[in-house]
Order: sequence, then C-alpha cells, then structure tokens
Amino acid sequence: MKAPLPSVNPLRLLVFILMLLPLLALLGLGFFWLWQSGNLQYWLIAMVVCGGLGYGLQQWLVRQERQLLMDSSTEPNPEWPPSADEVWQRVEALAETCNPQDWPIEEGAWVMELGQKTLETVAHCYYPDVEKPLLELTVPHTLLIIERASRDLRQDVAEKIPFSNRLTIGDLFRLQRWKAKAERLFTIYRAGSLLINPVNALLSEAWRHLRERSFDQARDELHRWFLRAYVCKVGYYAIDLYSGRLPLGDEEFVTAPTPESKADLGQVEETAKPAIEPLRILVLGRSNSGKSSLINALFGTLTTATDVLPDTTQTLKPFVLSREGLTQALIFDSPGCDSALFDRQQMLAAAGNADLILWVTPANRPDRQTERDCLDALRATQAARTDRRAPPMLVVASFADRLRPLNEWQPPYDLAHPASSKATNIAAAVRVIATDLVVAVEQVIPVCLLPGKVYNVDDTLWAAILNHQDKALRVRLMRCLDARKRAEDWVMLRRQLAGAGRFVRDLPEILGKRTGQ
Repeated sequence: MKAPLPSVNPLRLLVFILMLLPLLALLGLGFFWLWQSGNLQYWLIAMVVCGGLGYGLQQWLVRQERQLLMDSSTEPNPEWPPSADEVWQRVEALAETCNPQDWPIEEGAWVMELGQKTLETVAHCYYPDVEKPLLELTVPHTLLIIERASRDLRQDVAEKIPFSNRLTIGDLFRLQRWKAKAERLFTIYRAGSLLINPVNALLSEAWRHLRERSFDQARDELHRWFLRAYVCKVGYYAIDLYSGRLPLGDEEFVTAPTPESKADLGQVEETAKPAIEPLRILVLGRSNSGKSSLINALFGTLTTATDVLPDTTQTLKPFVLSREGLTQALIFDSPGCDSALFDRQQMLAAAGNADLILWVTPANRPDRQTERDCLDALRATQAARTDRRAPPMLVVASFADRLRPLNEWQPPYDLAHPASSKATNIAAAVRVIATDLVVAVEQVIPVCLLPGKVYNVDDTLWAAILNHQDKALRVRLMRCLDARKRAEDWVMLRRQLAGAGRFVRDLPEILGKRTGQ
C-alpha cells in the first residue's frame, strides 16, 4: 500500500516561525531606521530603480529564451511530397492553439489526449471521407510514431529545461499539493504586514506583482513551447508515415540499391557495383539532338565498355557515371521523342524512376511542338503524383555553334553581356527555348558537343548538375523509401506467417502442458 504524503507538523511550523521572526524584526527595524534618519526616500528610489532594472532584465531573458525555443522548434521536412505541405500547416495551426491552462502538465491525461488530437488532424487530411480516420493506422505504426516523438521530445526537454533530469513526477504532485497551503500561509503574512507597516507592505505588494508577472510569463512560455513541441513532433512523424517515409524496420539501410537499379547495373559491364542506390539521370529529347554525344561529353573520357553511338538507341540504355563531386550515378540514353521507337508510356515510367532529367534540344531548330507535347505530358504526370516531388530538370541547348554567324566560333561567350553577334544570338536562342518549352531561362544551358570542341559542358552544365544534386538526392530518397516499403510489406508478411505457423505447430504441446498441470 502506498504511504500517504506527510501532513504539517505544528511543532515544525512553530520552529520555522521562531527562526523567521528575527529576520522579520530586522526588516521592520531597518525600515524604521531609514525613516528616522531621513534616508527612506533614497531607499525607495533605489528599490524602484533596482526593481525596474530587474524587471527589464527578466523581460529580456524571457525574449531570449523564447527565441532559443523557437530556434529549436520542429521544421517541416524538405523531403516530404507536396501533399504534406498543407498537412503541416494544419499541425502548426493546432500547435498554436495549445493553451497552457487547457493542458496542465501535472495531469498525465494530456499526453494521450493531445497526441490523439494531433494524429486525428493528420489522418483526416489523408482520409477526408473516412468517419474515423485514426483507425486507419496500424498498431505497429502508431507505436512507432509515439516512440519517435517521445524520443525527440525527451532530448529537447533534457537539453533545454533546467533540472528536468532531477525533478520527478512525484515532485510535481507534491508541489501542487503544498501550493494551496503555502498560499494560505503567505496570505496571512501579507495581511499582518499590512497592519504593522502599511507603506512597506504596499511597496512589497507592488514588487511581488512585478516579480510574479515576470516569472509567470517565463513559466507559461516554457509550458507553451513544450505543448507545441509535442504536437509538432507527433504531427511530424504522422506525416512521415502517411507520406511513406516511416518504415517499420530501422536496421536496413535506407538507400540500398533498389530492384530496378540492380537490374540496370546488371546490364553494365562494371566490376565494382555501388553499395548504395545510384542517382538515376535520364537524358531525353528529340532525335539527332545530341543526346548520346552529351553523355560522351559528360564522361570526358568514355569509361563504358561499348562506345555510345549517336541516334541508334532503341531502349533505355544505362551507363555508370562517376565524376568528382557527384554521387555515383546511372545515366540513361533514350530514343528520340519524335522517332518511331519512342514509347511515351516508357518515357513517363522512366521519368518516374529518375532523380534528374536532362532534356536535349537543338538550339538551331525552331520546331519544338513535339518536344513541348512530351514535356507537357511529363509535367502533367508529375503534378498528378502528390506523393512525390518532381525531379529537377535541365534543358541542354545543343548545336549552339550552328547559330549565326555560322563561320564564327570563338568561345567563351558572355551571354549576360554579349559583346558579339554570336553571343547575342545564343542568348536570344536560350530565351526562345525557355519560352517554347515553358522552363526558366536559368534552366537552359547552351553547349557545343563537337569532338575536340566541347563547350560549356565541364563548367556551366556540370556546375548546374552539382547545384541540383541535393534536390536529386531527395528524390532518390523517396524512391528508395517507396521501394523499401514495398519490400518491407512482403518481408513482414513472411515473418508474420512464419510466426503464426510456429504458434500453430506448438499449440498442441502448449495445451498439453496446461492440461497436465
């Protein structure tokens, strides 16, 4: 049986009062001496100045702590798909409505109630037509969300709340129980002070009011931050789950090669296979636009076993691309989008598994309607997939050397401030291509792919590829998580069936032992 909390011992209370009386007498005598010596006004001025400075310093500390807590707040994951943006806004709106008076920390029920409210907010966004969307969560995933949120919140509390590693839950309950009694005793003391020394009591009341206001504000800020942090943590991992970023198995390597990349790597005559999923770079464009020549130029010195011949690609053909600064990648050559070998569905499927797309278009050809149609179909398919972010795309304007004047070719050219008619025409072609294909001008990079005269590939184009590498890695991560989740479903099913089979096999023996007992 749990022992009751100890009550107030009258003798101990008398000892405490007797020890406090000399201090109270000293305060009274000191105030009387100040009044008798004529220094009372100076003491009052000093008390007001010190009180104002202390209050101002306390307000500054509150703002500083508030900024510190805001800096440590949970941020949305940039790797989430577009569909998660609105969900995160709703989670933040819920966090802003958390009032410390509505969710007292000393009452343990707030943890489950506020967590359930957060999960329902997220679940309703993904299952708007379901009456109870929270029931769509599996038990293991629900436990995983609570586990992850509790782990992160534990770290934040341990690092940012003083004495959190010392105060126990019992201390909070004991403080709450003694709070009412302490307030009654303090009220008696305040009434006695008012009768004995009214002026000093009034000044003390004003000072106490300022002090309590400052400390209450700091306490409320900390309480409010704790509630918001809890809501954001639970909402963060709930969105992770519904967006496919929260698999159950933590022991597996997230970016392990996917089955698609393993099959593609099997077509490449390479002795060393990458231990992680390579970036998938897809080269698209019309026939005779220089797609294969661009791949050759990106390699610098061709490292594949078979030379890449222009305009002979019948299917997607992979090559391993390894260059300094770039995560090992698979780059795919493809048939022209205007050729008889082109399969639009194959192109859309390949683009769905790509992390970066290079679209090659001749700068000297104005007829781009076929390319525009293919790009519009690609963009429409990507926009329909709200569970994935579209891979970044760069448009490579080939044959820049064939623009007028034809006989002039003296690179490099400054397209921002063209000083020659060739540079002016190249800059104009870049703007026209951007308009025709509905892309940003910054995404169009003019190049020359002639053997021995390769221009703007190793500098501008390669810098653009590296600049988009982070976005491409995020797309790769989502691909790997999707593949891992599909594989995990089968692995979990096999484990569950195996466990159920063992239970059925051992059931007669278990029943026999119980019967024998």
